[in-house]
Amino acid sequence: MAQETIDTNCMTLTRFILAEQKKYAPHGTGDLTQLLSSLQSACKAVSAAVRRAGISQLFGVAGNTNASGEEVKKLDVLANDLFINMLRSSYAACLLVSEENDNEIEVETERQGKYIVTFDPLDGSSNIDCLVSIGSIFSIFRKPHEGPLAPGDALQSGRQIVAAGYALYGSATMMVISTGHGVNGFMLDPSIGEFVLTDKNMTCKPRGKIYSINEGYEEKWDPAIREYVKSKKQGKAYGGRYIGSMVADVHRTLKYGGIFMYPATADNPSGKLRVLYECMPMAFIMEQAGGVAHTGEKPVLDFVPTKLHERCPIYLGSKDDVEDLLEVIAKHKIA
Repeated sequence: MAQETIDTNCMTLTRFILAEQKKYAPHGTGDLTQLLSSLQSACKAVSAAVRRAGISQLFGVAGNTNASGEEVKKLDVLANDLFINMLRSSYAACLLVSEENDNEIEVETERQGKYIVTFDPLDGSSNIDCLVSIGSIFSIFRKPHEGPLAPGDALQSGRQIVAAGYALYGSATMMVISTGHGVNGFMLDPSIGEFVLTDKNMTCKPRGKIYSINEGYEEKWDPAIREYVKSKKQGKAYGGRYIGSMVADVHRTLKYGGIFMYPATADNPSGKLRVLYECMPMAFIMEQAGGVAHTGEKPVLDFVPTKLHERCPIYLGSKDDVEDLLEVIAKHKIA
């Protein structure tokens, strides 16, 4: 067997972030770099916990529900605590919005920085106990003004995002990040404990061959969604793939192209996915990769939430695929 070569000049995530700062913000304070380093530390710790979950008795339910009314798993609680503690101690964040907390978390004044972080510490957690891929999602905004925090500071348009990304805990652990200059993917190398650049300048192809939607809710979709999905099964049919873990489904869509859909239903007329820490970060990544993310009414990044845990429908992926769907939606509106 050939001896494995060791890269003595590998591009780690930390090194990459520092190079990006030097390139795009040479006179910056380094706070964003510090914040992204804290986020990658949180993702490493969550990855280690996910890998040990069965052995450490971290499977199962913690016995309460989160701000979205979902059962909280033990790993959810652990991941949330890890994210909050890492971000608080970064000295770069002033306000945190987590899926697991009803209210925003204000960082202690002496530790406050200038950034607001919204995150879902463990997305797809209903899949934890059956070992399906799960992930973490985050986006970073600037505090919109000087001085003390004010109510509504976290409720910003997606166009104000400074950086966003996600971590996927699957067959390997990967972080996909954008600071507004394209999208890059980093695989966690367990032998050195570092995220290493493996997917440079990720792009979403203009058209794919896969559609992703939970077809169990078909009877509750709008007619436009039903018509579009039906069209994908006719002629040169698309493949249907749905994992039920947003990070895994979006990551596949980014890599292979196609369309991911989580529409409004009769039971959830505003959709099910949350704007600030699920839809917006993924929309930011997808747009940076040349794809499209839309609510059916407007681009996801144009949405301005009015409450922390607001929801919206989302259709994202390959530009041509999403535009095909929007044409069907527009046709039904006219009719």
